[in-house]
Amino acid sequence: QVQLVESGGGLVQAGGSLRLSCAASGRIFSINTMGWYRQAPGKKRELVATITSGGSTNYADSVKGRFTISRDNAKNTVYLQMNSLKPEDTAVYYCAANIDPPGPLGPWYWGQGTQVTVSS
Repeated sequence: QVQLVESGGGLVQAGGSLRLSCAASGRIFSINTMGWYRQAPGKKRELVATITSGGSTNYADSVKGRFTISRDNAKNTVYLQMNSLKPEDTAVYYCAANIDPPGPLGPWYWGQGTQVTVSS
């Protein structure tokens, strides 16, 4: 059984920073792409950023230049450094990882989500 556990969410004022962490544990042979997604109230879940096992990154246009995704392969952990936060960044942030071997529902696993609230 694989688990993804997120931490680091909270309440911050606009312009502030937060760092999210997500650690994968369990029966893991290898982790391919890891990423962060978010879902605001009344909106669909959207991609924030992804990072491959080799370190290639991809960002949503809305967070480019403000957010940085990174990973520690030795710790099976992915991070999201969020700077210059805006009220529109308020959402539940979910960690996702493509893991070998795949589980009953496929290779993608999801964390439980962590709330990020940015006040104006």
